[in-house]
Amino acid sequence: MDAETVDLVIVGAGPAGLAAACEARECGLSVTLLDEQLALGGQIYRSVDTASPQRRSALGEDYAAGAELTAAFVKSGARHVSGASVWNVGRDLEVCYLHQGSNRAVRGRHILLASGAMERPFPIPGWTLPGVMGAGAAQILFKSAGALPTEPVVLAGCGPLLYLLAGQYLHAGVAIKAVVHTTQVGDYMRAASHLGGALRGWRDLHKGLRMLGQLRRQNVTIYAGARDFAIEGTEKAEAIRFTHKETTQRIASSLFLLHQGVVPNTQLSWLLGAKHRWNEAQLCWEPETDEYGQIEQSGIYIAGDSRGIVGAKASASQGRLAAIAIATKLERRPDERRESVVRAALRSQLHIRPFLDALYRPRQEHRTPRDSVVVCRCEEVTAAQIRKFVELGCQGPNQTKAFGRCGMGPCQGRLCGLTVTELIADARCVPPSEVGYYRIRPPIKPVTLGELAG
Repeated sequence: MDAETVDLVIVGAGPAGLAAACEARECGLSVTLLDEQLALGGQIYRSVDTASPQRRSALGEDYAAGAELTAAFVKSGARHVSGASVWNVGRDLEVCYLHQGSNRAVRGRHILLASGAMERPFPIPGWTLPGVMGAGAAQILFKSAGALPTEPVVLAGCGPLLYLLAGQYLHAGVAIKAVVHTTQVGDYMRAASHLGGALRGWRDLHKGLRMLGQLRRQNVTIYAGARDFAIEGTEKAEAIRFTHKETTQRIASSLFLLHQGVVPNTQLSWLLGAKHRWNEAQLCWEPETDEYGQIEQSGIYIAGDSRGIVGAKASASQGRLAAIAIATKLERRPDERRESVVRAALRSQLHIRPFLDALYRPRQEHRTPRDSVVVCRCEEVTAAQIRKFVELGCQGPNQTKAFGRCGMGPCQGRLCGLTVTELIADARCVPPSEVGYYRIRPPIKPVTLGELAG
């Protein structure tokens, strides 16, 4: 397949990808940006250009601010290929993607991967029942289609998104039956050691306090320090059960939104054979890169949450830094002061991150579930089966495919990968870094034989 060549190919139209494209165009680079969605913005700023004023108001000023970035991208003149499903990225700097039913390719002198984050798995009893979904997925429905629950909803888990979505729902008129979070005294004590950084990032800290204050003013029932979650129901979700202050609580509802943070979407970096390390603070895998985000000396860079969870603003700054490094290598270096300005902004945006990582650390029981819980939803593999595989000699996630097809479904391990790593590590009594992850091969998205032949 003959592929056109450009200075920079970017995968992902979220904050990191858009900012990188703008910066690269400022330096005179030719840029092609590929994204699976039809509209710019990624998950964070999804549909920001088409959202109604009412929806923008409900989603908040941080969401609405994304319109400035999408407008700058459009003005930059970078080529945007929407509806492009990337299924392979090679060390030869060629990116293969599906577009309008055809298989296409583009080659870059450099590549930037900005595939963002995904919700951490939250495998508890009953999490596969209809009526249970991720809080992040629910927020995407609101952003993209204005879809809102019509009945009172329960939000459960931990992480800033839990409170953010609750506030957005209240603004939009959605009734919230309860917010059940896992954060307890020990989490606050662990986070206290990072309070200095949080205070330096006081604007973000203030936003969090404001969200909590809004819930209290609206008299939303809040259960703090909850544990032992389970969703009850037979054909569909009917109630959530949990322990609060050593007492079993039960809340009936038809919709439960679960969340315990986000993790890097590393499918592309694993596909490339990049080295990864286990981030113990964020409890996830992250690719090893240099300070600009480059994988080894490959010409392939990673920016934003797919490199490690940093948030929207820091993702944009990482994208700009990567673009500056690429422009320099192509002898189109920007103003010498530009890099120092971007670096200073990035340092400021990262001040609060260690505090958040410590405060909202997911509980062990919600990462390594009890035996009866389904872990691999595609192939219906339970936690008990994973533990049995280890007894039979299974050493890592990739071997679970041979033992019981775990990770071989349509999602290719996206939903179960982290859980399987931690389950095996727990069963073997070794750190996750010793267990590893699935071996990811192309295509990472479904491709028909006809599309591949074309």
